[in-house]
Amino acid sequence: MKINVKKDVLSRQNRVAAGNRARFEGAGAFTVNLMSSPGAGKTMLLEQTITALQKDFKIAVIEGDLATDRDAERLRRLGVQTVQINTVGGCHLNAEMIARELAAFDLEQTDMLFIENIGNLVCPSGYDLGQHRKVALLSTPEGNDKIPKYPVMFRRTDLTVVNKADLLPYVDFDVNRAKEDLRNINPAAGFLSVSAKTGDGMDDWISWLKREAEQCLNR
Repeated sequence: MKINVKKDVLSRQNRVAAGNRARFEGAGAFTVNLMSSPGAGKTMLLEQTITALQKDFKIAVIEGDLATDRDAERLRRLGVQTVQINTVGGCHLNAEMIARELAAFDLEQTDMLFIENIGNLVCPSGYDLGQHRKVALLSTPEGNDKIPKYPVMFRRTDLTVVNKADLLPYVDFDVNRAKEDLRNINPAAGFLSVSAKTGDGMDDWISWLKREAEQCLNR
């Protein structure tokens, strides 16, 4: 007799994720699950996002890493509450991890909660954390093969952001090709190109966040 353990585990996680989502919606906290491979620039993107939004929005972050709290410390310096989750080898965050940390936040006083997931284009894609939106981040030095090689990640995201656009003159990356690859896999997903370092394209990203928060929470 074959026992489908994977289905049971995911079923439990999905129930916890639904509970997380209910808590986010009840508190009016728009929540984004930000995923990428290591080094794509998630933390720098969050630094620039927080700087742009924190005058008008109360922002908090759950930071996921295998070890250390270096990225969390970068975000804390901006004055936002940041809780670190170290998975000690685990390749993704799950809904139960998020649920355990929510007691540390006053969600009623949080307008936007960002979850910076573990750097990995495989495992995080299969786990619902209770977020309102999933965002996949690519960087131009990674090349054009990531979307077709990791279709599950990009099939399940609401928006793909190509970061490090300032390096386009120096690397072999075709933005239009990436956009077409995404359209073939997930035609409903949004697509943006930004440079968190120079600020190019960041206005479009900020506008997307505001629009999606309003739509999700009916503000």
